[in-house]
Amino acid sequence: MQNQSSTGVEIMTRKQYSIELEIFESGCPYHQKGEKLAYPADKAKICPWLLDSANSMIRILECDGTLPWTYSGTPFEKVINKNGVTTEFVRCPDPTSAGLVLKIIRTELPPKETTTIVS
Repeated sequence: MQNQSSTGVEIMTRKQYSIELEIFESGCPYHQKGEKLAYPADKAKICPWLLDSANSMIRILECDGTLPWTYSGTPFEKVINKNGVTTEFVRCPDPTSAGLVLKIIRTELPPKETTTIVS
């Protein structure tokens, strides 16, 4: 968003988000169903396979993106920007019976303003 202030200085605002990860389904011995992790603060606590499978989706969500499918009528039905919250689901690639599904929750934070001078 851009706004012009009364002093002729352009005010730029960029959407800011918090990202929370929740273990939605799990047969994995490392992550338990219902476990919640803050991203990026808890990256070291996340299995590398799971983190790698979630990384692209986290990047999309951090950059104000969403993917159009909603998984309507399934346990994985997404929320897209309802009261500033968007969700996405990612499955761990572990080929065993772990069956881990990660729910990524993006929550919009109040805007922070940065000021730049326009030439």
